[in-house]
Amino acid sequence: MSFKHSKEKQNPNIIDVLFSKNSDKIIDHDTLIKNVQNRINNALEKGYQYTRVIDSSEKFLRKNVFGQISMAVLYVDIVGSTKMSMTLPSDKLSIMISSFSQEMSYVIEQFHGYVLKFVGDAVIGYFVENETNQIPAVYNAVACAESMIKVTKHGINPILIEKIGLSEISIKIGIDFGKNVVVRYGADEQNAYVDLLGPTMNVSSKIQNLAKPNQIIVGQDVYDKLDPYMQGFFLDMTDELVYPLQHYSDDEEKIYRVYRYKYQ
Repeated sequence: MSFKHSKEKQNPNIIDVLFSKNSDKIIDHDTLIKNVQNRINNALEKGYQYTRVIDSSEKFLRKNVFGQISMAVLYVDIVGSTKMSMTLPSDKLSIMISSFSQEMSYVIEQFHGYVLKFVGDAVIGYFVENETNQIPAVYNAVACAESMIKVTKHGINPILIEKIGLSEISIKIGIDFGKNVVVRYGADEQNAYVDLLGPTMNVSSKIQNLAKPNQIIVGQDVYDKLDPYMQGFFLDMTDELVYPLQHYSDDEEKIYRVYRYKYQ
């Protein structure tokens, strides 16, 4: 499927590309941010309990135990969270982490992804290739990442600053694409822990660690699946790295190229 745009824009936006091609109603940013702020305000004022967002992922993984699945994997976490954990009061830290984690999860779901798990302040999501929606997994993943930054800047931060007195937070995101195996740790089909295992999980985590505040970085396998117009949103940053990533194929000498999103 091609996502070529007929018209260049002064402020390119990945979401606009998806809107022009997607028949499945992905929510627009203004509505998404409004919903984010409503949920956080309700949580602060009424003790609103978020829904369990990982249920759909568990259902999918249990259905595909021991299967090898092509997917885009996305890691997102808060910049400087370790320092925050040592300086913030526990109640404010809890509000910040829970609000961030849950709202990132909702963004993942809006772009047809699954929330795999929370690891500290990090949220791990995945987007399965060849599912029923028309948009390829890598397009949903990069659009999700762009939306996460907008939601953090314009949805979460204003409330954290105004209502709780916290400083604004920044995030970093890494995305890679490949095959991962669904593993189940135990014989109990209904209750044993299920997870994903594969090189894509490892590489997306490493890529995320390379990101600067409010930056999206994608691996070569993501970049290669984008059409030329969408590739124009990214710049090759491999030569900037002190320690480039070695490829995880049989060719141990091959450098795995990584690309950063140009617009922040």
